[in-house]
Amino acid sequence: MKFTDGLWLVRDGITINGAVQNYVVEKTPEGLTAITQTTPITGRSATLNSTLLTVKFHSPLPGVVGVKIIHHDGVQERGPVFELTKGTGDHVKIEETDSETVLISGGLRVVIRKGQQWAVDFYRGDERITGSGYKSMAYITDQDGNTYMREELDLGVGEFVYGLGERFTAFVKNGQTVDLWNKDGGTSSEQAYKNVPFYVSSRGYGVFVNHPELVSYEIASEKVKKAQFSVAGESLEYFVIDGPTIKEVISNYTSLTGKPALPPAWTFGLWLTTSFTTDYDEATVNSFVDGMAECDLPLSVFHFDCFWMREYQWTDFQWDERVFPDPVGMLKRLKDKGLKICVWINSYIGQRSRLFEEGKKNGYLLKKPNGDVYQCDLWQAGMALVDFTNPAACEWYAGYLRDLVDMGVDSFKTDFGERIPTDVVYFDGSDPMKMHNYYTQLYNKVVFEVLEEKLGKNEAALFARSATAGGQQFPVHWGGDCYADYESMAESLRGGLSLGLSGFGFWSHDIGGFENTAPAHVFKRWLAFGLLSSHSRLHGSTSYRVPWAYDDEACDVTRYFTKLKCSLMPYLYDVAGQAHEHGWASMRAMVMEFPEDPTCEVLDRQYMLGESLLVAPIFQENGEAKYYLPAGRWTHLLTGETVQGGSWRKEKYDFFSLPLFVRQNSLMAIGSVDNKPDYDYANGVKFGLYSLEDGTTTSATVRDLKGAPELTVKADRKGSTVTVTAEGSGKEFSLSLKDLGAIASVEGAEQVDETTVKVNAGAKTVSFTITLK
Repeated sequence: MKFTDGLWLVRDGITINGAVQNYVVEKTPEGLTAITQTTPITGRSATLNSTLLTVKFHSPLPGVVGVKIIHHDGVQERGPVFELTKGTGDHVKIEETDSETVLISGGLRVVIRKGQQWAVDFYRGDERITGSGYKSMAYITDQDGNTYMREELDLGVGEFVYGLGERFTAFVKNGQTVDLWNKDGGTSSEQAYKNVPFYVSSRGYGVFVNHPELVSYEIASEKVKKAQFSVAGESLEYFVIDGPTIKEVISNYTSLTGKPALPPAWTFGLWLTTSFTTDYDEATVNSFVDGMAECDLPLSVFHFDCFWMREYQWTDFQWDERVFPDPVGMLKRLKDKGLKICVWINSYIGQRSRLFEEGKKNGYLLKKPNGDVYQCDLWQAGMALVDFTNPAACEWYAGYLRDLVDMGVDSFKTDFGERIPTDVVYFDGSDPMKMHNYYTQLYNKVVFEVLEEKLGKNEAALFARSATAGGQQFPVHWGGDCYADYESMAESLRGGLSLGLSGFGFWSHDIGGFENTAPAHVFKRWLAFGLLSSHSRLHGSTSYRVPWAYDDEACDVTRYFTKLKCSLMPYLYDVAGQAHEHGWASMRAMVMEFPEDPTCEVLDRQYMLGESLLVAPIFQENGEAKYYLPAGRWTHLLTGETVQGGSWRKEKYDFFSLPLFVRQNSLMAIGSVDNKPDYDYANGVKFGLYSLEDGTTTSATVRDLKGAPELTVKADRKGSTVTVTAEGSGKEFSLSLKDLGAIASVEGAEQVDETTVKVNAGAKTVSFTITLK
């Protein structure tokens, strides 16, 4: 939201009361409280008819500093609020000199100046990373009496801003106005399903605005050297989060707002759906499932979209008996084929649903201010919304979900959650403006907790569309409604990378696009991208997404990349474990892994799948790929070709390949199974040791199906000697050298060929010499 008219003027009707002078700084049990004036005090009379801002500094966690700016403190606080980790504050140190007061938290220092001009500076060591200067903190009114609180944080030369949720606009947010307000806007506009009031800077710090309501950002737009954010009301709270790397920033941010749960291993396989408005029954479903098996296309999950329920009755959690007369038997028959089952739901209750009367009678539905049930005809005729601030409504809704799990359902696609009205009254008195974005958090939490309750820890997974800060705790999320073209494929990737830089560990998208039907070449290129994503789903709107509907080669491409992903599961599930433990995205923007490479700061058409594997999807019909390899040696996973990085490359690929490179000094674990995602990863696992530099140690961890480390292998190179140690499972594995020459001799293992050794079960240490290339 813009308040000024260029650099010198203020917009008509706007009054800005900005912090100009420090009055006093006081120590408190929580940290520091500063009183700042919005007009200079030239004498006692200047203290009359004036505006003061109270600024409170505190630190919930080391390296995280909260700043709360308050105008009038008598405003009644109405929820909801983000659920944040609250530390003891024992880590905080306060220092004071004649010229400044300093709060220290971890490696982050906040310096409050005592002089005539107000300023707050944030330091990492001796490096100033950002700050709030003269008149940056402000209380603002408009001509209609509306009030706003604003902050402007400094941006340095060459500094880039990322994140703010799943955004499909330019990857670098500099120059953009971003209003965080969940909307069902597809992937081709500035609107977003997942708005997260957190951004991360290329300088290795992040800023989280602790407000679930509309937060308006001007990122190097209204003032090109400022990241500005504002909210309506009388107070504004934000947290500056130190790194110093982007990965550490995200780890600290998710320590504050919640780590992603670890999805079960079966979710990483291929999902196939009925699609949205297609006609289907059990025979159709079986034709899809059996057709996939006949074509040797490994399928892990079958999803029933909206029309598993009868039209006009969404959501009633009842199978449409006209096409599914025996749902329990059908689900058992599908599960006997080795499939997991997902069904579509949302939190909207149509008037013809059996739940409507129950919800109305018991007060489980959102109400208008006059006490009537809120209803509209957008999506379902006469639909109402479940009020998840009512514990009884949550339990009521959860009860129907439990029935479905007992029937054989393993997962729920929690669609919608963005079209939340503000002219309503919530059971617990929550502020409807704050609930608009936060509603999805309550919705997905109820569903996720049912799955955890019924299936167990690390066995719960959603397929969710809407989210806000903290939503990363309830994976998986997908990118929403995209078109079936290369442009939407690229914008989907931009959205996923932005979401990953907002603390979300797992993300998916509709392979081939949702709207319309893609040409076969788009579908096949999207297959490679989709099956090298965290999660992989074939889904569409008006047509089936079975591969043979495109052409015969589409089946071959589907088979190739599905089996490739299954074989990569020992590596991918460790990446998933890192997302769960640290908050790091599985699909990582290049800047996240290569923060010192200026070229990587703006890349949004390629990504790192974990820390070792670079993926560059192809967005051209002619198969041309243009991508960048950072400095170092890179080995193509599929061809074994090794090239030197530090430059752009342009090449053509057929449908069975794409730029897929392993980073030097990587130890990659490849599984022995390629027809399903959930298996004993440590049994017969094959390690590839890629371009290990002299004097370097690398390692790889193989986890079990609960996410616990089962096997850890380390490789250390000193000259021509490579020493490998193993801890854990005691199961046989093999190790192959990649771009390291041939094995000259080996101790403690059996040499299979000139580059591969087999390590017997129980072996702890293997040493071999290599003939250098």
